[in-house]
Amino acid sequence: MDALNGVHIAAWLERAADVMEREKVLLTELDAAIGDSDHGVNMARGFTAVRVRLGGLDHGDVGALLKGVGMILLSTVGGASGPLYGTLFRDAGQRAAGAAALDLAALAGCLEAGLDGVKRRGKASPGDKTMVDALSPAVDALKAALSAPAPAGEPARSPLVDGLARAAEAAQAGALATVPLIARKGRASYLGERSAGHQDPGATSCSLLLRSLAATAGV
Repeated sequence: MDALNGVHIAAWLERAADVMEREKVLLTELDAAIGDSDHGVNMARGFTAVRVRLGGLDHGDVGALLKGVGMILLSTVGGASGPLYGTLFRDAGQRAAGAAALDLAALAGCLEAGLDGVKRRGKASPGDKTMVDALSPAVDALKAALSAPAPAGEPARSPLVDGLARAAEAAQAGALATVPLIARKGRASYLGERSAGHQDPGATSCSLLLRSLAATAGV
């Protein structure tokens, strides 16, 4: 696979809906420790709504498709995650406006635009114990894949598939790395030092989303 078109994006979102439903208990348990205990239910509800309404979105324009998803998430995911995930998809869609498909470079640009939007919306930076801690290293991994070949000895993969594999691994590592952090944003920040020792639910759901994308590409 060299590029993601609307059909691939739709398949990713279908898979993400399944994953969020399957992992909603985990996400809720993580959120119960440092948040409002609703992240799993909210994410499952939001991506289920996306699945239901996918057929009514424009699959020929990837940018319009992503923006449409962003609006659905904004209106159906509760708590702080709704505006953040809505912004991620909306801003990524704005970068992809008019595109029929996204190659590695275009995808990296879209996710970077989404990351920038999330950082502005949540006023968060890497290290604040938020979804940015998974999304930021994933974007860095995608950008690095543009110029760095796959390590010797690994099976030959297209640049896009290789980049998505690296991004998913980086996002998962970023989510795990939130465990020792002290939250500086959101509900978890009210706990101060007591927020350390817990994995951030937003970073975890972001990692699940990017792993779903990699799996859709065949990683």
